Amino acid sequence: MSPLQDAPPRTAAPRTAGVHRAPVVGGLVLRARGGRLSLRIEVRPVAVSLALVLALVLITGLTLTTGDFQLSVGEAFEALIGQGSGSADFIVNTLRLPRLLTALFVGASLAVSGAVLQSLTRNALGSPDIIGFTNGSATGALVVIIVLHGSMTQIALGALIGGLATALVVYLLAFTRGPQGFRLVVMGIGVSAILLAANSYLITRASLQDALAAQTWLVGSLNSRTWDQATTVGIALAILLPVAVRFARRLSMLEMGDDTARALGVDAGRSRLVLLVVSVGLAAVATAATGPIWFIALAAPQLSRRLTRSAGPGLVTAALMGAALLAVSDFAVQRIFSPALLPVGTATGTIGGLYLIWLLVTESRKSRA
Repeated sequence: MSPLQDAPPRTAAPRTAGVHRAPVVGGLVLRARGGRLSLRIEVRPVAVSLALVLALVLITGLTLTTGDFQLSVGEAFEALIGQGSGSADFIVNTLRLPRLLTALFVGASLAVSGAVLQSLTRNALGSPDIIGFTNGSATGALVVIIVLHGSMTQIALGALIGGLATALVVYLLAFTRGPQGFRLVVMGIGVSAILLAANSYLITRASLQDALAAQTWLVGSLNSRTWDQATTVGIALAILLPVAVRFARRLSMLEMGDDTARALGVDAGRSRLVLLVVSVGLAAVATAATGPIWFIALAAPQLSRRLTRSAGPGLVTAALMGAALLAVSDFAVQRIFSPALLPVGTATGTIGGLYLIWLLVTESRKSRA
């Protein structure tokens, strides 16, 4: 008997007629009748986003009702709809609400900017304050403050020009030999050090009054912020966030590498350029409104990813996380150190330094593993 005859007969794998076995996909899948349309909803990111929205509602209520002049929730609400007393209207609509909205918009803008850069560079350190875009924006703003003595609009324009110019220099230095995220981070750190020295030089050449104003601005503060700052950052966020969300799917593909993105039909160069401009624009306008505020752009995207366990950038969740972090930080600074007007940048800078140390230690352990 031949070996073929000795071998046990093969049995066909059981098959179920008319059933297509699709791979298991996480999330909730909603299908229309007939199955022509389907929508997959990631349950965990949605739950995290809703929790962040609730946290924002809570911090909004606390910010508007607590302080040296206590208000009830009803009084604050009446002031918001224009039916409050004169004192309540002044406290809510002139002092507290513009500051709160500036914090929310700036935090969301910095978080989205950081999320985009971290995805483009595929590096946890890829944030505008590490790469140097924030320092570039600060340089442009300082030139307007010290040399031109410009208005808020001119300061915002100067910060935007400074941030874009810095991004262009870093981009050209980093991508001369092809797209490499690590080179972008390294070149950005070097350019950031140069810009930091330039900012110090500008302050030393200024008059005492201009130097004090510039140094106060460089700390990063929400004190005395008005509707001008809140409106400027809000408009920029309303324009640039939808663009970032529209390119979010391409951003996820760019995380897998340019070759893979091109194979999937993505114009890698154009998409990267658009996303980089969006990131720099958000960081520049936010910096112009409050000065450099550290930690938010670095930590908010990573915290949102850890909570959602999402593979993609999760720009909307990152925006909510950034808004919540900055609003909570500013509320804590106002209440803990009252009556002193401590800038929120000192708090976020301290927390950000500790977070950066923890991040570097964690990444170093991963590289040795």
